[in-house]
Amino acid sequence: MKIVAQNRRARFDYEMLESIEAGIILMGPEVKSCRAGQVSLAGAYVSFLGGKPMLKHATIAKYAYAASVADYDPERDRELLLGKSQSIRLQSSVAEKGISIIPLEVRAGKYIKVLLALARGRKTIDKRQRIKEREMDRRIREGRET
Repeated sequence: MKIVAQNRRARFDYEMLESIEAGIILMGPEVKSCRAGQVSLAGAYVSFLGGKPMLKHATIAKYAYAASVADYDPERDRELLLGKSQSIRLQSSVAEKGISIIPLEVRAGKYIKVLLALARGRKTIDKRQRIKEREMDRRIREGRET
Protein backbone atom coordinates (compact mmCIF):
# COMPACT_ATOMS: atom_id res chain seq x y z
CA MET A 1 0.00 0.00 0.00
CA LYS A 2 1.17 3.48 -0.86
CA ILE A 3 1.30 6.07 1.93
CA VAL A 4 -0.50 9.17 0.65
CA ALA A 5 -0.49 11.29 3.84
CA GLN A 6 1.35 11.29 7.14
CA ASN A 7 0.84 13.08 10.43
CA ARG A 8 4.50 13.65 11.36
CA ARG A 9 3.70 16.12 14.10
CA ALA A 10 1.72 13.44 15.96
CA ARG A 11 4.84 11.30 16.49
CA PHE A 12 6.52 14.30 18.15
CA ASP A 13 3.56 15.46 20.25
CA TYR A 14 2.33 12.03 21.39
CA GLU A 15 3.75 8.81 22.78
CA MET A 16 2.34 5.94 20.70
CA LEU A 17 0.98 3.04 22.74
CA GLU A 18 -0.66 0.86 20.09
CA SER A 19 -1.54 1.12 16.41
CA ILE A 20 -4.64 -0.10 14.55
CA GLU A 21 -5.57 -0.04 10.87
CA ALA A 22 -9.11 1.00 9.98
CA GLY A 23 -11.10 1.50 6.81
CA ILE A 24 -12.80 4.79 6.07
CA ILE A 25 -16.12 5.61 4.39
CA LEU A 26 -15.60 8.14 1.58
CA MET A 27 -17.59 9.57 -1.30
CA GLY A 28 -16.43 8.83 -4.87
CA PRO A 29 -14.49 12.05 -5.56
CA GLU A 30 -12.86 11.83 -2.11
CA VAL A 31 -11.37 8.45 -3.03
CA LYS A 32 -9.80 9.93 -6.17
CA SER A 33 -8.54 12.89 -4.17
CA CYS A 34 -6.98 10.53 -1.59
CA ARG A 35 -5.23 8.52 -4.28
CA ALA A 36 -3.85 11.81 -5.65
CA GLY A 37 -2.41 12.63 -2.21
CA GLN A 38 -4.72 15.56 -1.44
CA VAL A 39 -5.09 14.63 2.25
CA SER A 40 -3.98 16.48 5.38
CA LEU A 41 -4.09 14.93 8.85
CA ALA A 42 -2.84 18.01 10.72
CA GLY A 43 -4.99 18.46 13.81
CA ALA A 44 -7.10 15.36 13.07
CA TYR A 45 -8.36 13.03 15.78
CA VAL A 46 -10.89 10.25 16.33
CA SER A 47 -13.92 10.50 18.58
CA PHE A 48 -16.94 8.30 19.13
CA LEU A 49 -20.41 9.45 18.13
CA GLY A 50 -23.18 7.05 19.05
CA GLY A 51 -20.68 4.23 19.50
CA LYS A 52 -19.23 4.74 15.99
CA PRO A 53 -15.65 5.97 15.50
CA MET A 54 -15.51 9.23 13.50
CA LEU A 55 -12.44 10.85 11.97
CA LYS A 56 -12.65 14.58 12.69
CA HIS A 57 -10.77 17.55 11.19
CA ALA A 58 -9.00 15.51 8.50
CA THR A 59 -8.94 17.55 5.30
CA ILE A 60 -9.55 15.85 1.95
CA ALA A 61 -9.38 18.45 -0.80
CA LYS A 62 -12.04 18.61 -3.48
CA TYR A 63 -11.09 16.49 -6.50
CA ALA A 64 -10.23 18.87 -9.32
CA TYR A 65 -11.86 16.87 -12.14
CA ALA A 66 -15.09 15.98 -10.32
CA ALA A 67 -18.43 17.59 -11.09
CA SER A 68 -18.84 20.60 -8.87
CA VAL A 69 -20.61 19.88 -5.60
CA ALA A 70 -21.81 23.17 -4.17
CA ASP A 71 -21.90 22.11 -0.52
CA TYR A 72 -18.72 19.97 -0.33
CA ASP A 73 -17.04 20.25 3.08
CA PRO A 74 -13.38 19.11 2.98
CA GLU A 75 -13.27 18.75 6.80
CA ARG A 76 -16.50 16.81 7.30
CA ASP A 77 -16.59 13.97 9.84
CA ARG A 78 -15.92 10.59 8.24
CA GLU A 79 -16.94 7.27 9.71
CA LEU A 80 -14.24 4.67 10.31
CA LEU A 81 -14.70 0.95 9.77
CA LEU A 82 -13.61 -1.15 12.73
CA GLY A 83 -14.73 -4.46 14.14
CA LYS A 84 -17.19 -4.28 17.01
CA SER A 85 -14.71 -5.64 19.57
CA GLN A 86 -11.98 -3.25 18.37
CA SER A 87 -14.38 -0.32 18.56
CA ILE A 88 -15.46 -1.21 22.12
CA ARG A 89 -11.85 -1.69 23.24
CA LEU A 90 -10.79 1.66 21.77
CA GLN A 91 -13.77 3.43 23.28
CA SER A 92 -12.93 2.10 26.74
CA SER A 93 -9.24 3.07 26.28
CA VAL A 94 -10.17 6.64 25.39
CA ALA A 95 -12.22 6.86 28.59
CA GLU A 96 -8.90 6.76 30.49
CA LYS A 97 -7.45 10.16 31.27
CA GLY A 98 -4.86 11.39 28.79
CA ILE A 99 -5.41 8.76 26.08
CA SER A 100 -6.41 9.84 22.56
CA ILE A 101 -6.80 8.19 19.17
CA ILE A 102 -4.71 9.96 16.54
CA PRO A 103 -4.52 9.17 12.80
CA LEU A 104 -0.89 8.63 11.78
CA GLU A 105 -1.16 7.99 8.05
CA VAL A 106 -3.52 7.35 5.17
CA ARG A 107 -2.69 4.45 2.84
CA ALA A 108 -4.09 3.80 -0.61
CA GLY A 109 -4.14 0.43 -2.29
CA LYS A 110 -7.23 -1.43 -3.35
CA TYR A 111 -8.92 0.27 -0.37
CA ILE A 112 -8.21 3.51 1.46
CA LYS A 113 -7.03 2.74 5.01
CA VAL A 114 -6.13 4.90 7.99
CA LEU A 115 -3.46 3.92 10.50
CA LEU A 116 -4.66 4.98 13.96
CA ALA A 117 -2.70 5.05 17.19
CA LEU A 118 -3.69 5.03 20.82
CA ALA A 119 -1.54 7.85 22.12
CA ARG A 120 -0.71 9.72 25.28
CA GLY A 121 0.26 13.39 25.03
CA ARG A 122 3.84 14.34 25.77
CA LYS A 123 4.73 17.19 28.05
CA THR A 124 6.93 20.06 26.84
CA ILE A 125 9.86 18.82 28.94
CA ASP A 126 9.66 15.40 27.26
CA LYS A 127 9.70 17.07 23.84
CA ARG A 128 12.77 19.13 24.74
CA GLN A 129 14.54 16.04 26.06
CA ARG A 130 13.82 14.23 22.80
CA ILE A 131 15.25 17.13 20.78
CA LYS A 132 18.42 17.11 22.92
CA GLU A 133 18.88 13.36 22.41
CA ARG A 134 18.45 13.73 18.66
CA GLU A 135 21.00 16.60 18.54
CA MET A 136 23.54 14.59 20.55
CA ASP A 137 23.11 11.55 18.30
CA ARG A 138 23.62 13.75 15.25
CA ARG A 139 26.82 15.25 16.70
CA ILE A 140 28.18 11.80 17.55
CA ARG A 141 27.48 10.56 14.02
CA GLU A 142 29.13 13.61 12.47
CA GLY A 143 32.18 13.17 14.74
CA ARG A 144 32.67 9.59 13.56
CA GLU A 145 32.17 10.35 9.89
CA THR A 146 34.73 13.18 9.66
